[in-house]
This record gives sequence, structure tokens and C-alpha cells, in this order.
Amino acid sequence: MADQLNIGFLIFPGMTQLDVTGPAEVLSRLPGAEIHMIWKERSPVAADAGFTINPTTSFADCSQLDVICVCGGMGVIPLLSDSEVLDFLKSQADGARYLTSVCTGSLLLGAAGLLQGYRSACHWAFRDELKQFGAEPVAKRIVRDRNRLSGGGVTAGIDFGLVHASELGGEELAKIIQLSLEYDPEPPFDCGSPGKAGPERVASIQAMIAEETA
Repeated sequence: MADQLNIGFLIFPGMTQLDVTGPAEVLSRLPGAEIHMIWKERSPVAADAGFTINPTTSFADCSQLDVICVCGGMGVIPLLSDSEVLDFLKSQADGARYLTSVCTGSLLLGAAGLLQGYRSACHWAFRDELKQFGAEPVAKRIVRDRNRLSGGGVTAGIDFGLVHASELGGEELAKIIQLSLEYDPEPPFDCGSPGKAGPERVASIQAMIAEETA
């Protein structure tokens, strides 16, 4: 029987749910994996898509995690100065094997002082903000720096999950998980990055973000 592997996802109001559910679906298939959805309390937490995710544990009741994963979404912004959230991340970081993030979740790790001197991915529209936390932003879908593993925006969480699964359970197991999920993407449009989408679409996204964060 595999040893238990405690994998905790920090969720919060305004999270982007695919940042959580994508990698959680992958990592839950590792032998011995125990997936924890964590928030301040155990009341349902509303994602930006309009539905809720139920926490399985609170900050106070959370056991020591082997893997911490912080998701992203616009809800990250008010948490960058939330001492309760930042203190939780700092307290868990000391005993965790891996500190990880998807999308803008890396900003929250940075705000907790956990990316100082580390390379990290982030959603392209927020990537440069990592510099204010002493991190080095990297324009890659997945970035590994020592025990920090980060994914870019939203859908990168699935790739992140598979890369992390290969580290935790071996490459062959990760490949089996990928096949079981039939993860074989064929996007209908070739515009999933700023370089491919063109300046007008990039400007449109930046304008929407500016309006939301005003």
C-alpha cells in the first residue's frame, strides 16, 4: 500500500476553478494521494465561474501537507495583504516537500515571501508582478526551481499536474494518468498565448483585467 501523500489546494472566493480542478484531477490519481481543499472555514467557496467548491478542511484543522498548491484568479488580489492567508502558507511551507502554484497563485506565494530568489511561471498578463516579490518571472508553461513548481495560466494546470505526477510517481505513471484522462489537446484556434494571439487580442484582455482591478 502506498504511503499517504497529503496534497492541499488553497481555494478562495474568486478563484479560477480550473486552476484547482485540473491539477487536482491529475494528482488525485497518484497512489496514496489525499486531496484537501483548504480555506479559512468550511463554508462553500464561490469560484469566478459562478459555482462553489466545498472546502474539506479549514486552516485551523489542516494537517501538515506534503504538497501545497495555490490556484489563481482575480480573487488573489485581496489576499496579497491578507495576513491570515499568508501566515497559513508560511506555516505549511516549513514542512512541505513542494510549494506549487498555477496561474496567479504564484503571486500569493510571492507575497508570503516564499519565492524570493526563485524562478516562477504565472499568467502572462501578471507575470511581471512577480518581480515585486523578489522572484524571477519566466515565460514558460511549467517552471521548476528546486522544490518550487509553477504553472502558467489556467489550462497550464493540467500540464503542471502531469509534470508533478511524474516527479511524485514516476514518468510511466504520469503517462498512464494522461492516457486515462484522454488528454490529447487539439485546440480549435491557435491563439492561446500573447505571441500567437496578436496585439489587438492581448490589448482586449488587458483592458478587461484593468476594468476588473480598477
